[in-house]
Amino acid sequence: MSTTMSTGMARRQPLRRVLDYVVLSVLAFVFALPVIYLFIGSLKPSDEVLDGLTGFLPTHLSFDNYSAVLDALDSDSTGYFWRFMGISLLLAFVVVTGGLFVNSMAAYGLSRLKWRGREAVFTLVLLLMLVPFESVAVPLFYMFNDQRNTLPVLALPFIANAFSIYQFHTFFRTIPPSIEEAARIDGAGPWRTFFAIIVPMSKPAFASVAILTFLTQWGSFLWPVLMVSDPSVRPLPLEMSVFQGQLPPDWGQILAFGVLLVLPVLVVFAFFQRWFVQGVASSAVKG
Repeated sequence: MSTTMSTGMARRQPLRRVLDYVVLSVLAFVFALPVIYLFIGSLKPSDEVLDGLTGFLPTHLSFDNYSAVLDALDSDSTGYFWRFMGISLLLAFVVVTGGLFVNSMAAYGLSRLKWRGREAVFTLVLLLMLVPFESVAVPLFYMFNDQRNTLPVLALPFIANAFSIYQFHTFFRTIPPSIEEAARIDGAGPWRTFFAIIVPMSKPAFASVAILTFLTQWGSFLWPVLMVSDPSVRPLPLEMSVFQGQLPPDWGQILAFGVLLVLPVLVVFAFFQRWFVQGVASSAVKG
């Protein structure tokens, strides 16, 4: 009887696997529909974008909407598209690199070094994860009111991040303590151990934190709305809101602007994808 049951289970496994792939493929397609519509609509005339399901049909495609967006944002009166793009890239670079340095070191001190009050500080970090940015946006606005329309004020509040500290902390806890003990025997201090041993072993964690931080910073909108009134320092999401508010709205050009806004995120994810998946898997399995 056991042989019969094992044979039946073996036959069900390929069918179960096929069913899983079908369900996951359908779900992936459903979630990808808005992105597909975005790309197709950006290549169609404006009067065909809002035609319901026919908007998915790849007819009358051209890159006219992209050239129209770049031409519309190419003067002193409207601002320059590539300047807005450069500001967003600069802010994302500062927040990502600064955040990787600050948050990884904070997580290392909380996860691997022994000192009085460590657990209390880590509990505070966990509590800070529950505080939404919207609840502190107004106090931050009054704190930095004298620094409005400057690039540093758009980046500094987001470098230290409780969720990034927690991600690094979770990954660092999976590293065997024997590795650090061997480094201490060889005469390495905490700084050398961190930069020479922990950092190279933590590429998946750094990649996942970098992608999530870049995605959050790239789409940041509330803080620039509060702090930016000078068109010369607008990041790209804020400029897209201004562009979309022009009347009458040209939806083909708006979708083209959206594609240009999304492309850097796709490039960053494609570059770090392998390490990102490893980092997420490690946190889920070992965290």
